Amino acid sequence: MDGGSLKTAPANRASSIDRHVGARIRERRIMLGLSQQQMADMIGVTYQQAHKYERGINRISAGRLYEITRVLNVPITYFFEGLDANEDDPMNPRQRMCLELARNFASISNQRHQEALSQLARALAAQQ
Repeated sequence: MDGGSLKTAPANRASSIDRHVGARIRERRIMLGLSQQQMADMIGVTYQQAHKYERGINRISAGRLYEITRVLNVPITYFFEGLDANEDDPMNPRQRMCLELARNFASISNQRHQEALSQLARALAAQQ
């Protein structure tokens, strides 16, 4: 069998899967309130490399992806969730709002304020 008959994308070109995984990394990093620099330091790469991972410009090795799962405290499957959906759909306004809310919540350093905000959200959700 001739292995040359299979057409594959060049290894240095990002695929839609690479972009999806990068977007999931960015989402989770923001939810945790981490900057790109902080995450880069935690996984042992430069800021520029972390940025390229999130944009899907550079592919992530299996070992590096494992390290990212540890830093972001998610199972590896987290990065592949939603791949069956249309990959070209940009984040909708509600998703952006949720990410912004998570980022702002994570930046509140006062534990009492976080708890008060959490209780307020529960109370408002219960009114629906």
